[in-house]
Amino acid sequence: MSSASFDWHEFLGRWQEEWVPPADADEDDGEGEVGEQTPVRLGRPGADEAAIAAAEERLGRRLPPSYREFLAVSDGWQVDQTAAIYQLGGTADIDWFGDPYGMTPLYEQNLGDDPREEDVLLAGMWRRALRLETDSDMSYALLDPEDTDQDGEWALYVYKGWSGELPDRYPSFRAYMEAMYRGFHSNRAGRPDFVNATTRAQDAHVEQARLLALRGRYEEAMPLLEEASSFGRPRSAALLDQLRHLLAPSSSRSYGTMVADPRYLPEVLPVEAMAMAMAPARGGGWRSDGDEHWLRMMTARGAAPKTAEAVLSAVRDGTHRYAPPGPWGRAVAGARESARWGASDAAWRALREALPLWEPPGPLLIAPLGVLADPVLGPLITPERGREILATPRAGETGPAPEPAPAHDPPGLTWLREPTANRQPSDGYRCVWVEGIDPARLPALIGEEGAELSAPVDPKRASARAPRPHEREGVELWEDRAVVAVGRTGGTGGTGDGWAFAFGGYSHQYLSDLFRSPAAAASSSGRAVVVWSDPRRSPPGDHPAAFHLSVAEHGEELYAFTVRGTEIQRSGAIPEALDPARLFRPEDTERDNELRVLEALHTELGLSLPRFALTRGRLHTFTTRSWTRAPRAGEGFAYISFGRHRS
Repeated sequence: MSSASFDWHEFLGRWQEEWVPPADADEDDGEGEVGEQTPVRLGRPGADEAAIAAAEERLGRRLPPSYREFLAVSDGWQVDQTAAIYQLGGTADIDWFGDPYGMTPLYEQNLGDDPREEDVLLAGMWRRALRLETDSDMSYALLDPEDTDQDGEWALYVYKGWSGELPDRYPSFRAYMEAMYRGFHSNRAGRPDFVNATTRAQDAHVEQARLLALRGRYEEAMPLLEEASSFGRPRSAALLDQLRHLLAPSSSRSYGTMVADPRYLPEVLPVEAMAMAMAPARGGGWRSDGDEHWLRMMTARGAAPKTAEAVLSAVRDGTHRYAPPGPWGRAVAGARESARWGASDAAWRALREALPLWEPPGPLLIAPLGVLADPVLGPLITPERGREILATPRAGETGPAPEPAPAHDPPGLTWLREPTANRQPSDGYRCVWVEGIDPARLPALIGEEGAELSAPVDPKRASARAPRPHEREGVELWEDRAVVAVGRTGGTGGTGDGWAFAFGGYSHQYLSDLFRSPAAAASSSGRAVVVWSDPRRSPPGDHPAAFHLSVAEHGEELYAFTVRGTEIQRSGAIPEALDPARLFRPEDTERDNELRVLEALHTELGLSLPRFALTRGRLHTFTTRSWTRAPRAGEGFAYISFGRHRS
């Protein structure tokens, strides 16, 4: 960082002119009235060249450029009583640190066999650093002559002896002073009497950034907000956090007192509740009194306790609904209806097209954050789609529309053999498709007695949490009742076209000789297709990979086949395009054979499944009747239960 164009006179003069006591300072000096401000001189007259040269001769090193120039303007400086370093010395005060507390061996012993260059520099810094402070809170300002840049600047480390943390590193003395100046502003930002040219300029930047963000120019808005936030300017952090949140939708942010403002509460309080509800699932190790602690935090920020508790409960059990008003709200409702049946890409298109209609409820909101907390729509907002939201002009502002993010759902079924975030090619799966019906009818066709659709949930977690036969009263050990995710695929989205599906992608069972296809039961009002792929080798023993297909119509099975290794069992008039002898070739790999049959099912029957909804979305689920029949006389069965962690 070159300091050739940096004006220390102007910078330090501005700091001195703007100085007021920190907000929590005791302004009673014992002589004057409380509230009087005693004039404070932050700096001293600059040192002349002879004094600087004498200090360098005493130290045996030429000082780095920005520190040298600083000394020529002010031979020392009072940083701030709210900072770790209170006073920086001048030419007569600075000296080598010498590592009086033996920090070097502590840092060297943690370097390991292949340390990073920055760690090696830090370990050696203690013995060679130049100490600058003369008054501090058990802290040290240390310039390292070996940690340099292309301009000859020395890195400055601030070590807070009471913190137990690594030192804060600044690339130069100038960078440190600029950070301390921003900290000086930030510590006083809430004072009504702290108004000056800098605060007015930063506040103007915040408003400029707000308008840029609403015009879709968030990349231009971010640096303005980052700088204003470093000065502690009101609104800057809240606006910046919204941009960062949508760029990383699965992250969590704090929105301060916005959770209590009636204008913003429906958008931000559920988002904060979602972060709390998801903490255990993310492996965050949340404290045992997590809910109570979170509720106390929300109450401290002004939220009504009962409101906060109700929102947290709704977010946790999946019943929360993001329901903004107006045209945007109607688009949100339509998108949710599509997404809850698996049409994730269609749902996202509906949201994207309606984004320009979104209106902020107040000046502190620049994006529809509330969608992130909706249990059905929230998973749709990937980082790519978050960027698309931010790049879309909205709230009546104009600008170019962004390039649409790619669709997430490939056609057909072959994705089932490709790795995804939530599935591996070795995972077994089974699915029932029923043509031309509303998916809500599936529990009545193939569900266990009393089966109903759940609220939209993560299908994998729902399957993992489902009780096993030995955990359920009245269920036989030989029974295989699957928890399946429900949706619609193909067609235009109405209830009279396409296929309703019930997908079980995380089966703990294998395709046994007791298998009983649910195709006939599912086909009472139309054609039904059942597929079961079992590539796994469990339970222990000789268990070849297996694949089953059965097709039924109006309650009667039309044709079926089961392939186990090289053995094929078949029944009915199987169409040539689905002939297992043609699709399963001994010379090909298991994967190639399955890809071939999946392609044929898509081409011949029009079958497909929504990858995004099944691997990353939220869908309704229900528990089916058993996929296996009771053993007959002389038949046996094996039941193995594996322990699992319920998160």
